[in-house]
Amino acid sequence: MSGQIEGKNSVLEALKAGRPIDKILISTNIARHSTVAEIMYLSKQKGIPVIHTEKAKLDRMSETGSHQGIIAVALEKQYVEVEDLLESAKKKGEEPFIILLDGIEDPHNLGAVIRTAEAAGAHGIVIPKRRSAGLSATVSKTSAGAIEHLPVARVANISDVILKLKKAKVWVVGIENSAEKSFTDFDYKLPVAIVIGGEGGGISRLVKENCDELVSIPMKGKISSLNASVAAAVVMYEILRQRSR
Repeated sequence: MSGQIEGKNSVLEALKAGRPIDKILISTNIARHSTVAEIMYLSKQKGIPVIHTEKAKLDRMSETGSHQGIIAVALEKQYVEVEDLLESAKKKGEEPFIILLDGIEDPHNLGAVIRTAEAAGAHGIVIPKRRSAGLSATVSKTSAGAIEHLPVARVANISDVILKLKKAKVWVVGIENSAEKSFTDFDYKLPVAIVIGGEGGGISRLVKENCDELVSIPMKGKISSLNASVAAAVVMYEILRQRSR
């Protein structure tokens, strides 16, 4: 992931999460509301230099085009291993709840999925090295800083991960438009990994064949499918609902 963090919420969450930050650049004319005040306070506590600079410089540095007057220069966010996600669930005394993303290439979609996954209590996300957005400043900003709290594994092959999860007794459930079974008809209190396909193409054939179950989200309107991040959110909150009972 890029070592640059942009936007008030993203920078604040990076500070709270203890992400190593070299310096923070703040626009000289930024509005002094509570989030900025908290960033200034935490930066001082952690001994992180805060540099006031012209907005034009931040505009030139920005990767997202929407820095909100603040950019942090940090060490790159590190990917984790799939085993780390399972260990995270174990440490919390919870059944695994993992999100597998099969080819989501839009960084805004990836950021939105990360934001929802963190809010819904997922233990982590798995993305492939190819045909997928990676962790970037845009992903970080879209996730509203959730990327600082949710581990992400990057793997060579999603199908291999599915086989590894099955050996760990995790049920793998693919979200597929044509599936006859509704997504609400599965017991998500079990150890589970849900698979969300990429924009347009959905889940790839081999990944689909390796899933334990395929389920669909019922559609009543004229549109035949949901945006990938919206579909992921619908299913994740069904998991949270079932596990909260």
